[in-house]
Amino acid sequence: MDQLTGMRVFVRVAELGSFSRAAEDLEVAQSTVTKAIAWLETRLGTRLINRNTRGLGLNEAGRLYYETCRAILRQIEEAEGLVRRHDAELDGTLRISTSVAFGEAVLGPLLLPFIQANPRLRVDLTCEDSYVDLIARGIDVALRMGRLADSSLGGRYLGANPWVMVAAPGYLARRGRPEAPDQLGAHDCVVYSSVQGDAVWQMRGADGRMHAASVRGCLRSNNLPTLLSAVRSGLGIAILPRYVAEGALRSGELAECLVGYALPDQELYAVFPSPKLVPRKVTSLIRHLVPRLRDAWWRGEAEGALFQDGINQID
Repeated sequence: MDQLTGMRVFVRVAELGSFSRAAEDLEVAQSTVTKAIAWLETRLGTRLINRNTRGLGLNEAGRLYYETCRAILRQIEEAEGLVRRHDAELDGTLRISTSVAFGEAVLGPLLLPFIQANPRLRVDLTCEDSYVDLIARGIDVALRMGRLADSSLGGRYLGANPWVMVAAPGYLARRGRPEAPDQLGAHDCVVYSSVQGDAVWQMRGADGRMHAASVRGCLRSNNLPTLLSAVRSGLGIAILPRYVAEGALRSGELAECLVGYALPDQELYAVFPSPKLVPRKVTSLIRHLVPRLRDAWWRGEAEGALFQDGINQID
């Protein structure tokens, strides 16, 4: 028996004037009510209820304890009500973390209708490429690429992040188009240092066999806009997330290379501090994102226009 349960039982007995009616109201056995009152009186070291053949009533100690218990329980109910209303109305602040490129090109535009639909909710979006400790930083949900490494976190699969090998048409006209992975060693390559094996590119052929190509070039960076600018300027071949390269592919500024070979996709997850009791503001955001990050989501509104416009300004 815990003290809060004992207080709740005591208050109902005092208000209803009967052990049996309190048991019926609380939907427990009468013996449970009797034991709760006995436990409470033993804990306090004093009798709270006078019992006789005509019924029961509170003594002076019982009346003092009843008033205090009722005030405490009312405050608890008010606190719980505040939390439920806060959760139901999507009030407060939703803190989100993701990478710089994905946040700017994809997540930012996708958040706008969510924010408009929940005017009482404040969204705090942090974009950085270093690992973020969700609990230490007070982050409610992070959007991350790749398999989940921390099993203590909660996670929801959102979709796949495909990659594509690209080069500028001018570069391919000057250096030739590679026809097989083993020809990449003779080319200048622009290397993304964060994922996809860094300078060893993995790909699967039409026959299902995996191929590994060691590449080199004059630029290696963890900044996707920089890599996109470099490959558009003809500096070499790169593998980029499809959402980054899609706009330049559509405009003809970039062309696909080794189209008969498939690069591995990354899994895209929403990650939150615990798999239990996930706040409604987090589950609501996930429900908003799931249909927008399925199928060929990189062809939609957030197709990488930021990269296209931003790099044009740099040029």
